[in-house]
Amino acid sequence: MHWLNYHHLYYFWVVAREGSISKATQELRLAQPTISGQLRELERQVGERLFKRQGRYLALTDVGRVVYQYAGEIFAIGRDLQQALRGHGQERLQLHVGVTEAVPKLIAHELLRPALMLDKPLRIHCREDSQERLVAALAIHELDVVLSDTPLAPVVKVRAYNHLLGECGVSIYGVPALCHKYRPRFPASLAGAPLLLPSEHAALRRSLEHWFRTQEVEPQIVGEFDDSALMTVFAQSGVGMFAGPSILADQISHQYGCQRVGEATPLSERFYAISIERRIKHPAVIAICQAARDQIFLRPAA
Repeated sequence: MHWLNYHHLYYFWVVAREGSISKATQELRLAQPTISGQLRELERQVGERLFKRQGRYLALTDVGRVVYQYAGEIFAIGRDLQQALRGHGQERLQLHVGVTEAVPKLIAHELLRPALMLDKPLRIHCREDSQERLVAALAIHELDVVLSDTPLAPVVKVRAYNHLLGECGVSIYGVPALCHKYRPRFPASLAGAPLLLPSEHAALRRSLEHWFRTQEVEPQIVGEFDDSALMTVFAQSGVGMFAGPSILADQISHQYGCQRVGEATPLSERFYAISIERRIKHPAVIAICQAARDQIFLRPAA
């Protein structure tokens, strides 16, 4: 292979990142047969299969993983070049951050806000996805940091480090009508009460289910959500109550019109910054970590 077609490499990289050709068509704005043809041509150039099919999705072969890692580095350098040229010599700090789906949007905003208060101008690029996919992007330097509600498990074969940002209590929230109905005799009042829960992969979901058992209550689960923002939209309509950080009671009341029904003592949520550096160097990530430990998670519950 004397020359690499970077258009073909980019199509491969997007397909690998999205997990299927059909999803990649939306970003690339190309027809599925066109992308398939480009991938076959790249495999012909490389001389190896890059994908293998696993059910409805495409998985990378061993050679495909190597190509994907290098492709990520190539296009990350290309983005850096574009940003440097776009600034015409005016340096602007960039922060590429991943936020796992289970992290409440208000917590994500609170964590990221200190980075925007730096003296140096900052541009934040946010990506929301599963922890697995975000850490994969972190490993190839597409991201500077990942904000998560769970630490990276030791079995994950990525050299990355967990930085505990803080811990806070958990409360149950609902619109005023539900709050008025279920606040008396809380938490016993939750028996049969309509509840909106995060999906099963979220750490909070597992903690809540254990807490329900210890309280000997069985609520009525009316919805399960990967996206915490969508869950709060349903809560605003009054179809059910949801669990959220106790330290954000005022913000939840102001933004979503939901009041605290009661605190799920002794439940707590932890939040982490995951980085490929043991000692964080990015100034924006340093600001996030310091503000989380010194301010955000030291606030008393409202």
